[in-house]
Amino acid sequence: MGQNRSVDELDLAPKLAVLKALAADEHVTRAAERVGLPQPTVSRWLAELGDALGSPVVVRSGRRVRLTRAGRLLAEAATRSLAALEPGLREVEEELDPEKGRVVLGFLHMLGRSVVPELVRGFRAEHPHVRFGLVQNARQSVVDKLVAGEIDLALVAPPPTGPEFVSEVLFEQELIIVVPSTHRLAERRSVRLRDLADEDFIVLEHGYGLRQITDDMCAEAGFTPRIAFESQEIETVRGLVAAGLGVALITRAELTAPAGLREVPLTPRSARVFGLAWLADHPLPPAVRAFRDHALSSSRS
Repeated sequence: MGQNRSVDELDLAPKLAVLKALAADEHVTRAAERVGLPQPTVSRWLAELGDALGSPVVVRSGRRVRLTRAGRLLAEAATRSLAALEPGLREVEEELDPEKGRVVLGFLHMLGRSVVPELVRGFRAEHPHVRFGLVQNARQSVVDKLVAGEIDLALVAPPPTGPEFVSEVLFEQELIIVVPSTHRLAERRSVRLRDLADEDFIVLEHGYGLRQITDDMCAEAGFTPRIAFESQEIETVRGLVAAGLGVALITRAELTAPAGLREVPLTPRSARVFGLAWLADHPLPPAVRAFRDHALSSSRS
């Protein structure tokens, strides 16, 4: 095949459906009807393909046509190519249809117990065919996945800042001090954070939102917390406090707090803010946009 007669892939692409139709029925008129094109257009395309290849792709056989060997090979390749494309087209259609799309939501581990299930349940009541991908991790990991495009929405505390993000506050949780039940502050009605400057702290590892909040609030109170233990789970933090190994700045337990632990409010009252975030320059598919709007409206009701 000479250089001047090479087939341009961009020129070939719209002709794939014609070749597939001819492979099923070697009849130009019916192939044209199947792909929704005028018969003269199909005939011209076939002639142009033959010229570009240097060999005809069809030859006339009575009132029908017959694919040549070159035409048959090209038609088989067209059929395979379109078969590979069809799942992607279905996926695109689902993404563009808010009733059939997919939402990938990243969130903190602690939100998997009730907050996220309730949001998803409420949304699925109105959009039963939308599928979900749920990604639980530490705050920084969730934010990193959002930036990388691995998730559509991030539900974290505190919400990320910066021009690349858009975020809306969904709710807040009160921050408290938890101490062993035998601790000197266990019976106090409230404590100031600076009252704990000499205590051993049990904290979450770096990358977790509560760790960032603890470090920032202690700095504002004028001290650096003395870290006794670092954990990856807030329930482990509670258990270590109940065992008498230190104090912690966390949120109230959703269920019954462990025995041997006291929850003491902070004065002044403090809370951590949970926000739903997405990328500013990344258009949201309809299903994702619908879930975002549901989450925001739920937080305001």
